Amino acid sequence: MTMSVTGAVHPNGGGAQAGAQEPAARASGLFGGDRLEWMPPAALWVITAALIVAHQGTVLTLAFPVLATATGVWLYFRSPARYVGFMWWTWFLSPEVRRLADYGKGGFTPTSLIQIAPLAVTMISALSLLRYYPVLAQRRGLPVLLILGGIGYAFIVGVVASGPLAATYDLANWIYPVLIGFHIMANTRQYPQYRDTIVNTFIWGMLVMGAYGVVQFFIMPPWDAMWMIGSNMNSQGDPVPFGVRVFSTMNSSGPFAFAMMGAMVFVMAAQHRFRWVAGALGFLSFALSLVRSTWGGWVIALLIQLMKSNNRVRVRIVASGVLLAGLCVPLLAVGPVAERMQARLDTLVNLRDDQSYAARNEFYANFAKTAFTDVTGEGLGATGASTKLSSDSGELGKYGSFDSGVMNIPFVLGWPGTLLYLAGTLWLLARAVRASFALREDRYASACLSLALAIFAMLVFTNSLVGTGGLLLFSSVFSILSAAHWQKAQRAALRRAAMQRSTPEAPH
Repeated sequence: MTMSVTGAVHPNGGGAQAGAQEPAARASGLFGGDRLEWMPPAALWVITAALIVAHQGTVLTLAFPVLATATGVWLYFRSPARYVGFMWWTWFLSPEVRRLADYGKGGFTPTSLIQIAPLAVTMISALSLLRYYPVLAQRRGLPVLLILGGIGYAFIVGVVASGPLAATYDLANWIYPVLIGFHIMANTRQYPQYRDTIVNTFIWGMLVMGAYGVVQFFIMPPWDAMWMIGSNMNSQGDPVPFGVRVFSTMNSSGPFAFAMMGAMVFVMAAQHRFRWVAGALGFLSFALSLVRSTWGGWVIALLIQLMKSNNRVRVRIVASGVLLAGLCVPLLAVGPVAERMQARLDTLVNLRDDQSYAARNEFYANFAKTAFTDVTGEGLGATGASTKLSSDSGELGKYGSFDSGVMNIPFVLGWPGTLLYLAGTLWLLARAVRASFALREDRYASACLSLALAIFAMLVFTNSLVGTGGLLLFSSVFSILSAAHWQKAQRAALRRAAMQRSTPEAPH
């Protein structure tokens, strides 16, 4: 096994040859690569910081989505792998940019164009569907066709039932995780670069968001407090020090916990010099988010990693867990932090007094028949934040808060859409599991498998196939498939090289 400068491990000893064929070894730091690749994203964040310092919130609100989209297009064509890294950074940081812009303007705004930026950057990956459409006709592309077919059916129903605006917004939320995954699979030859970029992005992201999450809990910046009050985020606790459920730079504690869960799984695949500092801060903020479903998902992911790994890697995972616990448990066991943690942990063993658990049980009991017997489905736009767009008042609709992915999928997609969507998703998961047996030495592929299976198991609590959870799941599954194809190509290249060396030259 060989190691790139980023610390990600190249499987099967193919690193030296891969280094000659791919620019993976350049993916270091926040962006990596040559100057033309890191300058546009660096310029975006410098301009953003300058406008924040100058209190130019109105200008920032207009400029940020335009500059972010332009940067995304540039990176998509210039460096497809680093485009994925930049895409993740927009999801990580855009909500905080929006809050700082509002603070600079002097007041909370219910809607902001900055919210469009991460979605617009992610949807650029739809170009890969057009550029590499022949892949859809191949065996590896058939599951994608099934998933797109199920979403397409629900979109048609949603346009009729909820209106084109709500259905289109919800369409983007359902489809962009699949598009990013397809983009990764379509660029199989650059798999080492994608692997290194994604691992580095999450390590640095965990460092930045973990540190800010700790600051948020102990200090509560005024712009975050203003946003919590203005958006009526009662589920996030109180906008005061020691009273908030940490959401760091993201919109709420749920997506933030998903991001930290992914980062803490990927840290096992990294050799980054800052990984333990990032891991300690990320673990602390992850715990203070108080999202029990992702706590459970992380435990599932670690158990899967232990089962799939060899003894040497098992020892490394256990040692990593002990080190993280040693760094973080003392901080979690004292003062107001301990009080918040103890109150949340008590709900895990005393479910009778857990209002959230009781409400979920009641929801399952009362709504299961409606969800599973709605043959045609309600269509896209019927649940979640998109219901605001089909309401005259701009408030969440009847099904704006939907806690179960198990019921959300059939309720929205109906029987035809659910059959197509889940058939494609389960097919991808099955192929990823089978491919993982040939990738035992690739720690990143192992991390991706454990993460994907854990997120799929979390469907009981939320629709983890869309949003941040969906991005993690589909990018992980397609990364495994990309790794398998890349490994086959490497082996074929080595065989050809061996045959050329063994073939005697013809006499002159």
